[in-house]
Amino acid sequence: MGVDYYNILKVDRNATDDDLKKAYRKLAMKWHPDKNPTNKKEAEAKFKQISEAYEVLSDPQKKTIYDQYGEEGLKDMPPPGSGGFSSGNGNGGNGFNPRNAEDIFAEFFGSSPFGFGSSGPGRSMRFQSDGSGIFGGFGGSENIFRTYSEGSMPKKPPPVESKLPCSLRELYSGSTRKMKISRTTVDANGRQVPETEILTIDVKPGWKKGTKITFPDKGNEQPNQLPADLVFVIDEKPHDVYKRDGNDLIMNHKVSLAEALGGTTVNFTTLDGRNLSIPVTDIVSPGYELLVAREGMPIVKEPGNRGDLKIKFEVNFPTRLTHEQRAALRHALGG
Repeated sequence: MGVDYYNILKVDRNATDDDLKKAYRKLAMKWHPDKNPTNKKEAEAKFKQISEAYEVLSDPQKKTIYDQYGEEGLKDMPPPGSGGFSSGNGNGGNGFNPRNAEDIFAEFFGSSPFGFGSSGPGRSMRFQSDGSGIFGGFGGSENIFRTYSEGSMPKKPPPVESKLPCSLRELYSGSTRKMKISRTTVDANGRQVPETEILTIDVKPGWKKGTKITFPDKGNEQPNQLPADLVFVIDEKPHDVYKRDGNDLIMNHKVSLAEALGGTTVNFTTLDGRNLSIPVTDIVSPGYELLVAREGMPIVKEPGNRGDLKIKFEVNFPTRLTHEQRAALRHALGG
């Protein structure tokens, strides 16, 4: 079919007129060249595509031809006022000529957020009476930035942040979270309407508390403003056994005095469900710490690598010994 106008506007084939207006409104404001000074060429190309897609799909005749013959069929569309329509073989009169994207934008918004159509000092300088204007049109030889009064550009509110509590197990192995959000949007008539949506968040192994996942334009929308971004901030739930320290994990383990002196084995289950047994042959003195290499958290920037597990020991000293026990200890320790 060539260009997929439905995909460009992000609507399905059963989209209503209101759906098309809403899609065009959001995308045109997002990709207008004046709003994208740092990637102007890309914005101009996308802005043209969005406008062309809206022009075709919002016109019943053009939409019917496009649905049946595709983009090539539009080229064979007869000019206005002529009769007949060729069979889409490329020999028609090239009757469809996309309108200027700025004209569509100005007509759609009327007194728009960018000042088009207004009579105040912030109105657009593109549409002067002699057809010139400081942009010179897309592709022209004088495609420079338009100046407009402060406040004519639609404002984007600050991001809306929300905590995303994750278990340490999720942050160890990764997970997929489905989040249902409720927000207000502005329809094609400028009215605020409620909307719900399911967002998918792929929690990556090794993500830390404070990691931010941004969904552009998924926050609430106000009239004459751009939609806010929605930001989820990773929060870490406490774990019964492990505590995180950067890319390392810390585990506390209690041993008796006999185990501290005579040796022991530490048995534990890792966050991904493996059962490990670590022998301890050293004498466990107060403050002793055993390091188990590469049994910590995944390191995001080093795929396949992990931090370490640090086992911190606490020795339970007896509070009372019998005479025989004291004697045996003195004998064993050479006291």
